[in-house]
Amino acid sequence: MSADRPTMPPVRLHPEAELARAALSAPLLARAARLARWAESGVPVGVGGELLAKPLAAATEHLGLAGDEDGPSYTAEAWQLAVDTGLVEITEHEDGDGDAEDAANLPDDAAVGTATPGEELGLLTAGSPQDVLDIWLGGMETVLADAVAPDLSDIAEQLAEGGELDLDALDWNPEEEAELLDGILGNLYLLGALNELPDQDVPLPALAASMIVPDDMDEPTDEILEEVSEAMMRLDDQFRVLEPIGLVAYRPVDEALIEELDEEGETVRAAEPLEDEDVARYGMVRLTPLGVWAVRARMLDAGVEAPAVGDLAGKDAEVLLEALPDYPEALAQAEAEQWLAARTPLDAARGLLAAARGDDERGPLRRLAAQQALSLVGPEAEPALREVLDDRHLGGLSRVWLAERALPGIPEPSQDMVFWLTVDTIAAQLGDTGEEAAAELSELVGALTEQHSGFFDAVWRVDHPATAEVLEAMGRLHPDKKAAKEARKAAFKARSRGAEPGAV
Repeated sequence: MSADRPTMPPVRLHPEAELARAALSAPLLARAARLARWAESGVPVGVGGELLAKPLAAATEHLGLAGDEDGPSYTAEAWQLAVDTGLVEITEHEDGDGDAEDAANLPDDAAVGTATPGEELGLLTAGSPQDVLDIWLGGMETVLADAVAPDLSDIAEQLAEGGELDLDALDWNPEEEAELLDGILGNLYLLGALNELPDQDVPLPALAASMIVPDDMDEPTDEILEEVSEAMMRLDDQFRVLEPIGLVAYRPVDEALIEELDEEGETVRAAEPLEDEDVARYGMVRLTPLGVWAVRARMLDAGVEAPAVGDLAGKDAEVLLEALPDYPEALAQAEAEQWLAARTPLDAARGLLAAARGDDERGPLRRLAAQQALSLVGPEAEPALREVLDDRHLGGLSRVWLAERALPGIPEPSQDMVFWLTVDTIAAQLGDTGEEAAAELSELVGALTEQHSGFFDAVWRVDHPATAEVLEAMGRLHPDKKAAKEARKAAFKARSRGAEPGAV
């Protein structure tokens, strides 16, 4: 894998059939499909396939939205999605082949074509789950484009008053807007992948800040906070557009918290004060399972490494053990379970044990991952574990596996093997810099020295590539100052031993 290729943590994807059902039930696509079926007898349309006034009213009635003041706009959006995704197809009238200027000069109620159900409509009911997802994905791209489009209400008002179209006045860069939204969706994806709790909502202020506040800024300035506030309002608008297609689950910003200003920028209505427990009123959002699938698909298209649980099921054990140490614990177990399910317990165990060998820097991590995967293997794997009882790298972990299952005939390990396994186990955990992991490692270090008298005098002699590094870490982590000093002395001896001619 290229070093400059972005990599995301793994995610757990829902089955395609379940995702397809979610796509079909997304309000916007469901309305689009209903309108496509409604068009079976043919519907006159204007330029671009939009519904004319009378058909729009009829379509709004058909969707049961006639009593909603926003019903016509919801209907128009659903109809446009049906056009964009091929759920309806437009047949132009023979006299509707003029240029764009001629079409623009037609009366508002002039039909230039007829809409009827398209071929894609049949795939929603008779196609495969992937067919449904492909149609939904195309519709989602249309909605994403709508979400980053500028607010044209002011320009429409100017044109209605006889003014001229001034695109420069929009202060809108489509590429920048699309890139910003992609970044927001990427952050949501990342936060969801790293969160151990499923369906965890992200506060809108935190999401906006993640894109704006520099990582090295301890305290945001007033200017940065104002940018975050503006970004929140923009995101609020965008997520309201994205939710009906099923990409996100969104709780909008409470209208009572939005300050209203007049044309001169004076406050018309002040926002309500926010209590600490009311942070959710500023908006909460998360990707839906369908959204996770979609964002990952777009990342893969962009060349981002975005693994999913199950990707490694067909790979060799070497690939599995290289990847698992970088997975969150729950996903590492899920990945290992799928890998094991594709193999017999005996073959799986032999493959894992062979891949776990090695004195390279990541060897301890592979062995820890192998030990965790082997903990999921049944007793049928016993012969593979007994085959490595005398192996310098694997004899310790094989004895642990056999002992955990109370199997008979486990030979006592040598003291060298015990200490080698100790160093290897600690070495595998040195890369985890989290506070909880550091506390657990400190506790382990303290327990080890209590159990073994003369621990440091013996450990510095262990023929393991990470011995000195482990002893230095123990010197930093040991809760007892005297023992910590002994660990540092032992680390010096280990490094001196490694520098001697002929030392391993």
